[in-house]
Amino acid sequence: MTDLSGLWLLFSSSFLASTLLPGGSEATLIYAAHKGFGSIELLWIIATVGNTLGGLTNWLLGWWIQRRYPARQLIKPAHQKAMQRLSQFGSPVLLLSWLPVIGDPLCLAAGWAGIRLIPALLFIALGKALRYALLLMTLNTLLPVT
Repeated sequence: MTDLSGLWLLFSSSFLASTLLPGGSEATLIYAAHKGFGSIELLWIIATVGNTLGGLTNWLLGWWIQRRYPARQLIKPAHQKAMQRLSQFGSPVLLLSWLPVIGDPLCLAAGWAGIRLIPALLFIALGKALRYALLLMTLNTLLPVT
């Protein structure tokens, strides 16, 4: 049985966890799977979409800041490090956007650096989808969920 309020909680948690705000969505995903808020596939899709949209929000902020304040320099060391990674590896580095601490600034830096929307979307979504799939497969191995 699908629990719409639980699915909205999962979406919101996934979205907010992928913005520059602190938070994690893994616990919410595990809880939703354990409580049977929906099928594993549905939970995977909702968590992936929410987290991807959060990453794209960071990308959009970087894009907007670069256009609004083009002369402004990145001050935070995490943001500078993300820009270095982007320069070195290009848009595929966004596969790592799911990583704690560096993932959010990486998406912001991608927008700042002018990484195009479609490649950013594809690599962000793929990285986040793989992370949630691995989490759900591991969870199902340890504690079979319905």
